[in-house]
Amino acid sequence: MTQAPTSAGNARHVTRLAAEVFAALLTFALSVAIALGARGDGIGWTAGGPEAGTFPFYVGVIVGMASLGNLVVAFRRDDRAAVFLDAVKAQRIAAFGIPLLLFVGASVLLGFYVATILYLTGVMRVQGRYRWITSIAVAFGCAAFFFVVLEVWFKVPLLKGPLESMLGIH
Repeated sequence: MTQAPTSAGNARHVTRLAAEVFAALLTFALSVAIALGARGDGIGWTAGGPEAGTFPFYVGVIVGMASLGNLVVAFRRDDRAAVFLDAVKAQRIAAFGIPLLLFVGASVLLGFYVATILYLTGVMRVQGRYRWITSIAVAFGCAAFFFVVLEVWFKVPLLKGPLESMLGIH
């Protein structure tokens, strides 16, 4: 984070250069991990064809090279000091991201359907300012729709929690 004057005065923000360098280094680190991990599965050629790690290894190498290219481009840009993320944008991202992370955690602990009901009810009520009855009705309707389509029709089992176990839905 750096300090720079903005229209709202002197506010903290993340520059475009910092964001691009962070993204390039993160994707490079992930590509190295993927390529090294793939070597454990073998990256050579056998009588039956390529070994299991060949494709992930080369994907890791390509992503790594692209990441280094993005790093070079980031430093060659003219607008490196441009604001990438300010307080207002960060609040908007948090308003979306925090409930989504809570949904993922609730899905693991409570099951997908209960988490869907809690997430949709909460988001519709708090962010959308819908009435409670509307929020609850839509949340239960979506959970029921997902259950029928995914579990009944397509036979795709999703995460189940303690409530589904008590109701015998598994």
